[in-house]
Amino acid sequence: MTDPGRNRLPTAAMLDASLSRRRLIGGVAAGLVSAPARAQQAQPRDHWDFVVIGAGVFGAWTAWNLQRRGKRVLLVDAWGVAHNRSSSGGETRLIRTEYAGNALYTRWAWESLAGWHALAKRHQAPLFHQTGALYLYPQDNAQIDRSIAMQRALDIPIEKLAAPDMAKRWPQIDFGGIAVGVMQPTMGALMARNAVQALAGDFVKAGGSFRQVAIDPPRAGQSSLDAVTGTSGETLPATQFVFACGPWLPRLFPDVVGSRIVPTRQDVFFFAPTPGDARFDGAHLPAWVDVSSKDLHYGFPDIEARGFKIALDTHGPKFDPDGSDRRITDQALSDVRAYLARRFPDLARRPLADSRVCQYENTDNGHLLIDRHPVWHNAWIVGGGSGHGFKHGPAVGRYVAELALGTGKAEPDLTLAAHRPHG
Repeated sequence: MTDPGRNRLPTAAMLDASLSRRRLIGGVAAGLVSAPARAQQAQPRDHWDFVVIGAGVFGAWTAWNLQRRGKRVLLVDAWGVAHNRSSSGGETRLIRTEYAGNALYTRWAWESLAGWHALAKRHQAPLFHQTGALYLYPQDNAQIDRSIAMQRALDIPIEKLAAPDMAKRWPQIDFGGIAVGVMQPTMGALMARNAVQALAGDFVKAGGSFRQVAIDPPRAGQSSLDAVTGTSGETLPATQFVFACGPWLPRLFPDVVGSRIVPTRQDVFFFAPTPGDARFDGAHLPAWVDVSSKDLHYGFPDIEARGFKIALDTHGPKFDPDGSDRRITDQALSDVRAYLARRFPDLARRPLADSRVCQYENTDNGHLLIDRHPVWHNAWIVGGGSGHGFKHGPAVGRYVAELALGTGKAEPDLTLAAHRPHG
């Protein structure tokens, strides 16, 4: 355990600590099933301050932040909150502040950790597992030291470890080809789907509205958007709109977003450890990222009896989030077993317990894409998670709310102008 003073989390004042603790009554999913009916009863008027389209991590945190600032907000999604086609619909997501010295994402991840802790505390639920996060580097270099210095300046607990020290601490890992590791003991695994559904439940119980409705690509006049229309013909008018639609943004905005965001197929695997072998659970193994791997493999210990999770960060082929089958291939399974044989040899022949196919929504430079629509002054586009966006949900929600309300400053790297279309 590190020094308690260094474990101090950043303030969550921007998340409004005055919100009283609420228990999850009857399960989040049950609460959201009836949310559309409750929303219609609670909203006698037919005009909102904001309509937020997309109930994944970015949309849910944006809606929650806008509501906390006194705005009347409708959150909509075609398939439901954190559904299994969305980029927020999986079991776990890594939160870490090791960002190769990138100041924005380091700060946002640290800020967001406070938001995730506050959400878990409100629900008294394990929405975050503090397993720690371990980065494995094939070579030591000055950039690693600069990143560590930046994090220590923010009071983020962090350790730099030599390979022999790591081998003593985690003998279940083969550290061949690894020079140093960066361990972040206060980081770990966010329970993605459960956390977003819990947040959306808070939003609805506090008076927000949720509707499950698919939205047609918007049409508008010269300078503003008056309403969005559901595919069934329902009209949803508002003063402002936030489109946080992940891999569906190119379809909604073919001229503005287009190939600035390209969804790719990403395979995820869960392997069953030997019964009684606790070396691969969250108490004995951190979440990890192997920078020495050509495909940049990453994964999680066995959390909530789901199995040891492993995936690779290399972008797969282009992927249709609606029309593509979500089945892993035999070749992908063979390839990941070959990696396990090298780095986690005791798992290489263990049974595949589960698998899933999700997607990244990639921008050309890996930065998030958050900007005002170039023609409609009252519409905002939020997406481009690029495989690392989930952890930043609380910070993104705060950032988008402040931009839309005119109290925030835009980050140049996140604007439409900073993103080129893919070739």
